[in-house]
Amino acid sequence: MRLAPPRPTSAAASAVMRGNRRRDTRPEIAVRSELHRRGLRFFKHRRPVRDLRCEADIVFPRARVAVFIDGCFWHGCPDHGTRPASNASYWKAKIDRNTARDRRNGEWLQSNGWHIVRGWEHEPPAHIADRVESALLRASTGGA
Repeated sequence: MRLAPPRPTSAAASAVMRGNRRRDTRPEIAVRSELHRRGLRFFKHRRPVRDLRCEADIVFPRARVAVFIDGCFWHGCPDHGTRPASNASYWKAKIDRNTARDRRNGEWLQSNGWHIVRGWEHEPPAHIADRVESALLRASTGGA
């Protein structure tokens, strides 16, 4: 079920929402730069599996590693996620749907042999890159 988009509470709020990037965000670029600095090569903004309606931020197809850099607001970060007071019921449902979709897609990918790395936008890029390298190592050795 799709909910109607919330009405902007002001022209300023509308402009802020319009300015949110869907891809190539600063945290995502920082993680990609760190991975590249470490000599790792990857695809960006790609579906790990063609028939799954899920696009990972970074994909290592041969190793079957998919990396998602989640925004604290959009994906309900337990530490930094906030819920707006305006249109509260819309935003609660929206963020709940996002987290449910993330969980469902991650479980499907894992059950089909993919290694998933999820990072939050507030995490240092080097920490996420360390987890990516660990996942690549596990994938190359056949570990779970």
